[in-house]
Amino acid sequence: MLSFAATGVNPLHFFMENAKDSPGVYLPPPLVYVATFFAAVFLQKKIFINDALFQVTAIKIAGALLLAIALVFLFTSLRQFFQTRNTLVPIKPATSLQTTGIYTISRNPMYAGLAILYLGLACFLGNWWHLILFPLLLFMVQVFIIIPEEKYLTRRFGEAYLQYRKKVRRWV
Repeated sequence: MLSFAATGVNPLHFFMENAKDSPGVYLPPPLVYVATFFAAVFLQKKIFINDALFQVTAIKIAGALLLAIALVFLFTSLRQFFQTRNTLVPIKPATSLQTTGIYTISRNPMYAGLAILYLGLACFLGNWWHLILFPLLLFMVQVFIIIPEEKYLTRRFGEAYLQYRKKVRRWV
């Protein structure tokens, strides 16, 4: 039986080659949102803050509106990625630059959609910890996901991406 060492083939070569030509974001971005959401649930159990405001009908209506907006952002951006056969996996190289459709409103409609979804769910299931942690969530997404992706897109698409950045805001 031949070993990889004997053949001179590195089994991680394909992965490493793709990772070089990528944003280098190894943590799935939705996981950051989910982890923050559950951290807020945990904190509410440990350090209770009265959450009676979240039982008000107006908050539930706001939550429903936020969920509807989030679904528009998420479904339209995902549909566009599938139609253009671009990758959703941030450790793989992008096949095209998305600049039309929902991407004329936001450079990051998936992350904006997930943020709006987070707020909508917070209105239904929420507590104050969801809102307290929300700025930290946005900071983490921006610093550890969006900025590395923007550096990669600048390398990958050059002037086309720089022109797009001038026209469209990062979030909304």
